[in-house]
Amino acid sequence: MEKKELLYEGKAKKVFATEDENYVIVSYKDDATAFDGLKKGTILGKGVVNNRMSNYLMQLLEKNGVPTHFVEEIDYRDTLVKKVEIVPLEVIIRNISAGSFAKHYGVEEGIVFDEPTIEFSYKNDDLHDPLLNSYHALALKLATKEEIARIKELAFSVNRILKEYFLSLGVKLVDFKLEFGRLSDGTIVLADEISPDTCRFWDAKTNEKLDKDRFRRDLGGVEDAYREMLHRVFGE
Repeated sequence: MEKKELLYEGKAKKVFATEDENYVIVSYKDDATAFDGLKKGTILGKGVVNNRMSNYLMQLLEKNGVPTHFVEEIDYRDTLVKKVEIVPLEVIIRNISAGSFAKHYGVEEGIVFDEPTIEFSYKNDDLHDPLLNSYHALALKLATKEEIARIKELAFSVNRILKEYFLSLGVKLVDFKLEFGRLSDGTIVLADEISPDTCRFWDAKTNEKLDKDRFRRDLGGVEDAYREMLHRVFGE
């Protein structure tokens, strides 16, 4: 399939129509943003890393029973996916305290939780993606009770599968953000991406950060961290 008109351009990706209304092409950019777009920059090669890693992980999840929007990798930056209506809930799963969790609750980073936590935020840039709970989501008609239950079930499945997978690569899956979408028949599937942009990855031995936190916190070595994660996954 070929790219037609540009449907949407976000901070990290462009979405193009195709000749089939049920499919779109996602094109990954090297642009990087943090703190609601207040910090902007470029991470060379990021689009390639995020596209390839996302596609590999989506296929891994499909094999383990998690439905996704993935169809086919076109090239290192472009991927064909099923067109979905994104559920305006960002889903955050946390295995270890870090980032905003540590800041909001006054705890140090690195505390391993007995069980993973789950958070929702309202996917709305104008409101800066505020945290909400399932009752808020129902009140705002962002999703139905059945959809929320399904999203939680799938999110914890993703965590179980990926936590074990990354540990086998010597990486701790600290936390990550997921987005889900509805197919035309209403089926809920995993959408968006799974990458160093949307996950916190720490080296299992050294706790070295191998993700976008290096950009957020001006730690340096950002491109190296992304390349290292690509190396861990593909051995390249």
